[in-house]
Order: sequence, then structure tokens, then C-alpha cells
Amino acid sequence: MEGDFLGYLIGYFCLGAVAGLLSGLFGIGGGLIIVPSLVWLYTMQGIQVERVVLMAIATSLATIIVTSLSSVYAHHSRHNAVLWDVVWKLVPGLLIGAVLGTMVADSLPTDVLRSIFAIYLIGVTLQMWKENNTQDHSMTKPKKPFFLVGSIIGTLSTILGIGGGTLTVPYLVKNRIAMGNAVAISSACGLPIAIFGTLGYTVLGWNNSNLPEPSMGYIYLPAFIGIISTSLFCAPLGAKLAHSVPSTKLKRIFAVLVCIIGIKLI
Repeated sequence: MEGDFLGYLIGYFCLGAVAGLLSGLFGIGGGLIIVPSLVWLYTMQGIQVERVVLMAIATSLATIIVTSLSSVYAHHSRHNAVLWDVVWKLVPGLLIGAVLGTMVADSLPTDVLRSIFAIYLIGVTLQMWKENNTQDHSMTKPKKPFFLVGSIIGTLSTILGIGGGTLTVPYLVKNRIAMGNAVAISSACGLPIAIFGTLGYTVLGWNNSNLPEPSMGYIYLPAFIGIISTSLFCAPLGAKLAHSVPSTKLKRIFAVLVCIIGIKLI
């Protein structure tokens, strides 16, 4: 049993490294990789099926707190790419949406959560792939209602266990913000989503006696610790790559990655 647990812990370490790299590279917080990977690892460990997807989502959000901090620091201190005026306008809606999303996810059956996640990923792929890569990316600020957009992003992000990058980045790019800045802003927006989402899932799962130990609400602590141990060091590398890879190529890589995960989950 001890050997089996060590094997799963190594899996969490490897998952954290990949998630950290993706967090900095795409501004997605790593959740797109973490959630389906944790569903697979939890199932192999024998964690009850009824809550396995919700636990994966909750644990993913908890790890995004750390990866977002590391990624935001890299984008801001090394590249000065975070447009903070845009971030602060989105934050109020993000916080309200994050709390609402945890309550919605807690009430949904596991199969519904899994289907929502997979369909969403494929939808993001189509949106990013058809984006007109010749459009002007001169720096302009989004003109849509920030609170409404932030609320939608926050709600969907906590239901899906992601940092919101797959919603925030396309929204910002469509509003003619350069891809590098959009990724940086998305990393910053992922932090309040992750913090409030984690708090929500901790409270909602606190008195659930059927969860494996050691857990903090719906957050499985061995997975959380294993993932953040390596993701923290890999996020700055991803952020560095984000500013060296051409914008068009970055979006195409982003779209292909999301599509593969969505199809695999289905």
C-alpha cells in the first residue's frame, strides 16, 4: 500500500510540473490538465466515484492559487505584461461568480460535471482555432460589461476547476488585446477565482464523512501538496516561453491542446 501511495505521489509531482508550465505559457492555471488527470488518478486509488470529479475540481482550484501567484509574478516583474486596470475591473464579478459556481457544482451529478467539462473544452478549441489571426492586436481596452463578463468567467471556472484562462484569454484577444498581455491578465484573474473557489469547496465538503483522508473539504491534500511542489518552479518557465513564441503559433498550440483533452475526456 505504501508503495502504491508513493507511485501516486510521483504522479502528482509530474502532473504539477506540466500544470505549472501550462499556467505560465497559456495563462490557464493548469486546470485543464489537472482535473482530468486527477479524475484518473483518484479512480485508480479507489476514491469513491460519486465525488471523484468534484474532488478533482476542488483540488485543481487549490493548486491554481500557487501556480497563479508564480505565473503573475513572472509576467509582471519580468515582462510588465499585466494590464492591472483591466484586472481590477473584472475582479468583483469574478469573486461573485466563483462563490456561485461552487454551489452549482456541488449540486450536479458526477456524469453531468464530466460532460460539461468535455463539451466546454471542445467549444474553446473551435473558438480559438477560427480566431482571425490577421486582426489588429493594438492595445485597446474591452468595452463589454466587466461585472457581467467576470461573473460568467468566475462561475464557469469554479464549476470546471480551472483558472479561467480558456474564457478570459479569448475574450481579451477578441477585444484586440495582444496575446502576451491577454495571457498575463488571465493569470492575474485566475488568482481570485482560485482563492474564493477553494474556500467554497472547503466549506461545502467540510462535514462530508465519506471523503478520503487527509482532506480539507473536497480538497485532497496529498494531491495538492504534490502538484504545487513542482508547479511552482515550472510556471516561470512557461511565462518566459509565452513571450518568445509567436502569437499565431501560441493560439494554435493552445487550441490543439484543449481539443485533445476534451476528446480524451469524452
